[in-house]
Amino acid sequence: MFKYSFDTLVYHGEDFASSVNRLSKFGYDAIELVGEPDYYDFKQVRKLTAESGLKVSSICSIYNSERDLGHPDPGMRTRAVEYVKRIARMSAEVGAPTMIVAPAANMRIKELGSREDEWKWAVEGIREGGEYAAKLGVNLCIEAWNRYETYMLNRLDQAAAMMKEVDLANVGIMGDTFHMNIDEANVAEAIRQGGSALMHIHLADSNRAAPGFGHTDFVPVMQALLDIDYKGYVTFEILPAAADPFGVLRRGGAPEFFDEYTQKSIGFIKSIEKSLRNQEADV
Repeated sequence: MFKYSFDTLVYHGEDFASSVNRLSKFGYDAIELVGEPDYYDFKQVRKLTAESGLKVSSICSIYNSERDLGHPDPGMRTRAVEYVKRIARMSAEVGAPTMIVAPAANMRIKELGSREDEWKWAVEGIREGGEYAAKLGVNLCIEAWNRYETYMLNRLDQAAAMMKEVDLANVGIMGDTFHMNIDEANVAEAIRQGGSALMHIHLADSNRAAPGFGHTDFVPVMQALLDIDYKGYVTFEILPAAADPFGVLRRGGAPEFFDEYTQKSIGFIKSIEKSLRNQEADV
């Protein structure tokens, strides 16, 4: 069976103990933390996850306008690399094997200078961060976002091309079905083409709600993960369908994204996995 995790990004402002209790209650194997080290007491993270039986699957790094590995400003790039290293240390502190990395800031949808230079700088930054993370036993996975959130990487084959240029054993790629639904011609085939390079995956429906609440067909997605013998965590990253999802959460909107969608996400996808594995066993 796959290992299941949940990105706590959607539990905006909630105390860590409540998030741990929810995931443990609904049968998750692990928790994905937000890449903001100041949010956490690492000693508490280790204690509560150990007591609940959860692992820390990964760190969802946050690449805002101040963290841009491909930016023309050398100072900006230096700060972005230092952020990667800081998240690598966080990963090691809490026992997360994997951290997410993005080559450019979220919502930067066009180049600021030469596209070729920005790609080169991103590769150099990921390589420096990856070399540092390797010493701590941490893997980096390069994420592709949809065209409305970045210009640089929109598909898994583009992420794989960057990974090859970085050329480190601890650097792979990851997919997110919300982004893939927009820019991949065939989500399942993109996963198959990613193959062993796919270290991590986020699941969300077409509207970024829990799987089963949009129009994405998750049967071929899960079949593709079985086909490549995927060993990483199947992690849910869901958010309200709004231009400012965190504003919605701050106002107390979208309560379904807490207990209801957390429970239904794992239930829906596990049922698909079980059915597909049973079909394989019958062949």
